[in-house]
Amino acid sequence: MYIRREVEQTIDAMLRQGKVVLVTGSRQVGKTTVLREHLGDDYGYVSMENPRDFALAKEDSVLFFETHQLPLIIDEVQRVPELFSPIKWIVDQSDERGRVVLTGSQTYHLMKGVSESLAGRIRIIQMPPLSLRELAGDAGGPHPFIPSPVDSSDTRSPDQGKSLPALWDVIHRGSMPELQDASIDWDSFYSDYVSTYLERDVRDLINVKDQVKFYNFMVACAARTGQLFNASDIANAIDVSHKTVAAWISVLEASGIVKILQPFWPNIGKSVTKTPKIYFMDTGLVCQLTRWTTAEQLSRGAMAGHVFETFVVSEVLKSYMNAGANLHDVWFYRDARKREVDLVIQEGHILHPVEIKAGATVGSEAVRNFQCLADLADYELGFGNVICQTPEPYYVTRDVQAIPVWYI
Repeated sequence: MYIRREVEQTIDAMLRQGKVVLVTGSRQVGKTTVLREHLGDDYGYVSMENPRDFALAKEDSVLFFETHQLPLIIDEVQRVPELFSPIKWIVDQSDERGRVVLTGSQTYHLMKGVSESLAGRIRIIQMPPLSLRELAGDAGGPHPFIPSPVDSSDTRSPDQGKSLPALWDVIHRGSMPELQDASIDWDSFYSDYVSTYLERDVRDLINVKDQVKFYNFMVACAARTGQLFNASDIANAIDVSHKTVAAWISVLEASGIVKILQPFWPNIGKSVTKTPKIYFMDTGLVCQLTRWTTAEQLSRGAMAGHVFETFVVSEVLKSYMNAGANLHDVWFYRDARKREVDLVIQEGHILHPVEIKAGATVGSEAVRNFQCLADLADYELGFGNVICQTPEPYYVTRDVQAIPVWYI
């Protein structure tokens, strides 16, 4: 059964704004399914995975576009960079918007062609895996998560979370659309997913002589999700150079598998860390790589706190991606005194602090570091949240409210 996606409304908006729309995202997040279901018969469809269409696009782009009339969806377009220049020429012949929709899962190749040929003509959407909102059937439109007081008029209720499987089952199962079919074996799906990624995407992007080492690199990163990204530590763990780790993490990020979250430090000197944090966008992949094979093991295990934080951060990031909002408004804070705020949501010059706790009950001590943000010049401290496993919202302090995960 097709699950309605929040990004559909953003796609519609971008089709009205750009001559070309590019939908990127990691493999298996549902890019092709969404476009074909949502745009339907109004758009033709061609995939560069099809050998015949691939060969035609490579050899004769003019004949390719004579064969496939606009409006058109071109899937996995990064495989044929020769198409970017013809696309530019074609869309420049008309003022019509949204006539070409491109998809791809390798932004390394994609963005080179976009920057060289389609600058000023294209709108780009990063599509994430399924969000908790989508799994719960939330009918609300896409909107980035910004902490605000929840009152009795809020249409969400604690029962919303009960319509889902238990939270740790959702976290462990992962957010790939195919896995929402309970008959699909979890371990086999992710084993195949990683094998395909190593054999196709990684091989195409970089010259990895030893795929086992890249796999070990993925495992090492998964074991450190939700933590400061220490390239030297990972390099030592898998016996590669610091430069290799730096290159490989760029590949994971370009593939949409991880997000590197930057610390909030503009214009505030050397008193805060400049080391980023690493978060996987799919906790199911984390669990498979680190061999937490059941939700029960995970919820009681040593990684429970980091995986829960990863899940919450990924849900916040999904809300921004689905809405086409600016991901640079999501930060974390850590200063020289090691005072931390898990997330800082920037709304102009207002900073909203967010703490993430795997428990259900928190006290005021959990938010004591929020005051660090109030001391920053030129910024105002906004309303804050503690995102945790509480069944319903409650106030921690006058300006901080604890909320359930499904309120993101």
